[in-house]
Amino acid sequence: MYINLLAAQGLSVEAVAAFEVIRVILAVIIALMSIVLIAVVIIQPSASNGVNPITGQSETFYGKNKSRTLEGLLRKLTVILAISIAVLTVLFFITILITGRQA
Repeated sequence: MYINLLAAQGLSVEAVAAFEVIRVILAVIIALMSIVLIAVVIIQPSASNGVNPITGQSETFYGKNKSRTLEGLLRKLTVILAISIAVLTVLFFITILITGRQA
């Protein structure tokens, strides 16, 4: 019924169905990326006192200098994931606006 109503507004039934599939795919991708973002943030070392949030152990001088490239990579990955989630969320809501249907 709802699909037929949207088809009457100028969207074909196939287009509405395609937007529904795209919306589900975007929701799954956003959820997975959010979980990965949470894991990346937890893995990052604390900037305050050098204590690892997972193990609770302090890092040694050797461990700090050894992981400089890993810290930089994790920070870049955090920014990339956050921006990607924001863009995908905007696309998700654009599909809602186009079809006029709530998620």
